[in-house]
This record gives sequence, C-alpha cells and structure tokens, in this order.
Amino acid sequence: MSRIGKIPVKIPKGVSVAFREDGIYSKGPEGVSVKNYEFTVKGTKGTLTQKYHSVITFKIEGDEIIVSRTNEEKQTKAFHGLYRNLLNNMIIGVSTGFSKTLVINGVGYRAEVQGKILVMNLGYSADIYMGIPEDLSVAVEGGGKLTVSGISKQKVGEFASQIRKLRLPEPYKGKGIRYENEKIRRKVGKSGVK
Repeated sequence: MSRIGKIPVKIPKGVSVAFREDGIYSKGPEGVSVKNYEFTVKGTKGTLTQKYHSVITFKIEGDEIIVSRTNEEKQTKAFHGLYRNLLNNMIIGVSTGFSKTLVINGVGYRAEVQGKILVMNLGYSADIYMGIPEDLSVAVEGGGKLTVSGISKQKVGEFASQIRKLRLPEPYKGKGIRYENEKIRRKVGKSGVK
C-alpha cells in the first residue's frame, strides 16, 4: 500500500465531508464516457470541492476517512497518495487555513494593500500592482513581512510564488523577496585588490 495513502484522515469537529458520484457522463481521454466523482469539504472558513478518479474509494468510519484503491496499477498507487493528501489539505484548510510569509529586503522596497490590490515598490521605475484573488487575503506587517493566507494550500502557494518572482533574491546583498524560512546562499563580491 501507499505509505501516505494508508494513513487515515482525521475529521475535526465542525468539518463535514461529502462524497458524490453524479449521473452525468462526460467524454474521457479515449472517447469513453466516464462518471464524475467529487468530494466536498465544508468547515468554518469555507467550502472546497475536488474531483477524483473512480479507482479510489473513500469510507467514513467514525471521525476518520479510510482511503483505498481498487487495483494495484502504478497510476492507481499514485492516485491513492495524491487524493489522500488533497483531502487532508482541504480539511486543514477549511478548519485552520494556510499561510505563507514572504520577507522583502532592499533599500526602499515596500508593499501595501489597497483594497483588493497589492502595491509594491521593488526598485523598478514604476510600482507593481497585483490583484489579490477573491478567496485569499494579504497582510503587510512591519519589517518588510508580507503574509498570504487562505483555505486552499495550492492557491496560497501559487500566489506567494508569483509575488516572489517579481524580484528574486540575489546572492550578493540579499535584496529581493524570499520566503520567511528560505536560506539564500550568499556570495562574496569582487574585492578589487590584485
């Protein structure tokens, strides 16, 4: 069995999980009609939905969900761990949420939130304006810290990555945007002495 897939998923209080197999058939990759399967997770912070493959089955036992697979093919084993982790991340997201903290280093580099727009001055000739997605929130703290938070781990990580790409950290002075726990390998500049 998959080492990740065989671990039961705990359901905390205040979270409900529903599995649905709708009668709508859609065309699959080989032209074969397939049923659509999806699970929905509801919690205090919101609702998330994810489609899944029919080779994976979910069974609710008390306050745990057991994830199992129907066959031993390589792709099915990969799906087993994938959907177990997706379900676990969705449960964590709707109950406690996810956040990523970025640190902005550089003289005059700063960020501020204006409504649903993130405005950043990163040493370019003009300010950079980024729209904040509806289901995410961005908070700017002192010391150049920027926190992206939301219920979807994927969306939080993707938006934080987009912000980081605007000014990647450079190895000489450490200027740029980096994750809070990221270590930048520093290089020694030219000494100018022969």
